Amino acid sequence: MTLQQLKYIITVAEIGSITKAAKELYISQPSLSEVIKDVEKETNLTIFNRCRAGVAPTQEGIEFLGYARQVIEQMNLLEAKYINFQPAKQRFCISTQHYTFTSNAFVDLVKQFGQERYEFILNETQTHQIIEDVRNRFSDLGILYLCQSNKSVLLKAFEEYNLDFFELFKADPHVFIRKEHPLALKKSVSLSDLKPYPRLSFVQGVYESSNFSEELFSNEASEKIIKVSDRAAIVNFMIGLNGYTISSGIFPKYLHGDSIISVPLEEKEQMVIGYVLNKDRELSELGRIYIEALKQYQKK
Repeated sequence: MTLQQLKYIITVAEIGSITKAAKELYISQPSLSEVIKDVEKETNLTIFNRCRAGVAPTQEGIEFLGYARQVIEQMNLLEAKYINFQPAKQRFCISTQHYTFTSNAFVDLVKQFGQERYEFILNETQTHQIIEDVRNRFSDLGILYLCQSNKSVLLKAFEEYNLDFFELFKADPHVFIRKEHPLALKKSVSLSDLKPYPRLSFVQGVYESSNFSEELFSNEASEKIIKVSDRAAIVNFMIGLNGYTISSGIFPKYLHGDSIISVPLEEKEQMVIGYVLNKDRELSELGRIYIEALKQYQKK
């Protein structure tokens, strides 16, 4: 197995088509197919499933690709430093639930790192995808939360995917609403107070359940539910529709300054916010910088 073969296979996975990848790599489609067959034979793996639409990694292929990317990244660092005599180009990727403080800590990381060459990725995504990203080594670590209702299911998933969970801090539930909301002047609100208003939550795709929800009490009945995929839409619906979402209450400034406020929720539950990491992988220096930046936002 060669580095060139690994690069070819990674390109096929990213493009999702052997034919299109062959054009990208300037080699023939039969030659690229032969590379894949040779590596699959050598490793005794089926890396890709073939279909009319193209190819997609198998579960074992996804794991193989995670290791392959690590090998290529390390080789690129070696070439940059010892052959091209350039500063090493660092790659660092975070997969996270939709929190403002994770993106603010990411800004702090970029400022503190301060080198000329880097590739940093902040991937706000669905809960199960975070677990997949870390397991497959696409992401260095993932940010999510545990609570009483999801703890057993998520800990089981972490164990199955060979991940460890590390607690960062605990947060009591708060409701995010616009500052002119009818409930904005209350010192605290209950779930019954919220019933007349649209409940806003993030889409979880095929894993749409309270176990993978980003919001506490997502299994509570509601007549008005709006699901979105990004934080900007959540803010728009808070402002335009008097919608609300339940989260940590930490640093609730979002994209609109102080137009969004947080109000404590009168329910006995707690969010344990933390990160997941592969069991066979230590937190990198960039990871430590990022985690320290995250901890600072608990205090704000």
